[in-house]
Amino acid sequence: MKVNVGDEAPDFTAPVAGEGYGEDGSVALSDLRGSRVVLVFYPKDRTPGCTTQACALRDAWKDLPSDVRIFGVSVDDLKSHLKFIEKESLPYPLISDPERKIVESYGVWVEKSMYGKKFMGTQRSTFVIDPAGKIESVLEKVSPKKHLELLKELL
Repeated sequence: MKVNVGDEAPDFTAPVAGEGYGEDGSVALSDLRGSRVVLVFYPKDRTPGCTTQACALRDAWKDLPSDVRIFGVSVDDLKSHLKFIEKESLPYPLISDPERKIVESYGVWVEKSMYGKKFMGTQRSTFVIDPAGKIESVLEKVSPKKHLELLKELL
């Protein structure tokens, strides 16, 4: 079931790596209440589109509001996240969801198709969550090249 604007953001506790969390931290959405939170769901670490999207965020980091908490979210494990963060010098943490609990609760684990083959994967989507824990905005199926400009408009 897809989460929509105005809905309560599904809570979660998950492993996280990167800025402020080290190599094996944990984050709970409920602990971030009082802050605007951005969850950037992406298919896979170190793939062309995901790297384009991640590096655009990195390069514009100083231009984004400092009071917004931004997290990347994928089904990759922490080891993969750490390599991605290190290789691309990402200034924001990445949440690991290998059991797909978060991607499923936000409705972004979907059937996809590539070269005529159908498979399940993460739909590139971004959710902006207000300080009270409600979904403020949603970006769905956004091009990695257009993601940053659309996100900046929302923030």
